[in-house]
Amino acid sequence: MAFRIIADSSCDIFDLENKPANMYFNTVPFVITVDDRDYVDDEKLDVGELVEAMAVSKKSHTSCPSPADWIREFGEEDDVFAITISSNLSGSYNSACTAKQMVLENDPFRNIEILDSRGTGPSLSMTIDKLQKLIAQGLGFEEIKAEIHKFMADHKLIFALSSYHNLVNNGRMPRIAGIVLGHLGLWGVGIASEEGTIKMKKIAKGGRKTLQVIMSDFKERVADKESIVISQCQNELFAHNLKKAIEAEYPGKIVKIIPTRGLCSYYAEKGGIIVGF
Repeated sequence: MAFRIIADSSCDIFDLENKPANMYFNTVPFVITVDDRDYVDDEKLDVGELVEAMAVSKKSHTSCPSPADWIREFGEEDDVFAITISSNLSGSYNSACTAKQMVLENDPFRNIEILDSRGTGPSLSMTIDKLQKLIAQGLGFEEIKAEIHKFMADHKLIFALSSYHNLVNNGRMPRIAGIVLGHLGLWGVGIASEEGTIKMKKIAKGGRKTLQVIMSDFKERVADKESIVISQCQNELFAHNLKKAIEAEYPGKIVKIIPTRGLCSYYAEKGGIIVGF
């Protein structure tokens, strides 16, 4: 029994270590358009160049992977798990579902499960890691399907942003909130709701207070998974300070720091932090 794990590029990873021999992994890219220039969110993308372009841009938007992109990666055989950014933030989930329907029209006995992460970045990378472990255990498709939905039901996400330009312009945050926060130089700390929408939680002044808000959220919502993943957009210092704080508070917990790929860099913007637990 072989498996294909496919994610959109909001997962912030390109490949996996120690993949089981019966597992294939790949990602399908978003396209980020900044002032009429397209940036494909793949291995060739210079994220630093993208971030610099966004900082001075007048207009920008993103385009999700097409059904054809998903179908190509589903292949012609093997069981498939596909995971996307929250369906409330992008059309990627609907595109993957359309691809599934098209494949099943020709091969109704294929096992294909589309997973709505209800988040982004770490929400996907942590789910992919769990899928990899379940496959390595030798479980079948239906067993993995049941276990991964249990895992995802308890997933939590918190983010801290100091710039809100793209969230506001793309309708992900109220314009007045973004303008006020930006002019005052404040960090906005928010969480992914159970429905996968953005929910603002606290306003913080400076990195130290922002770190305290995140640590408080871990206690409030119970950070009980064995690992925590931090995606950072050109903010390694904050990410490492947060990692140290987590390891001090939760000895033995595995903390991973991952640089954001293009799509998460687009929404987190320079300095942004996204944490999954």
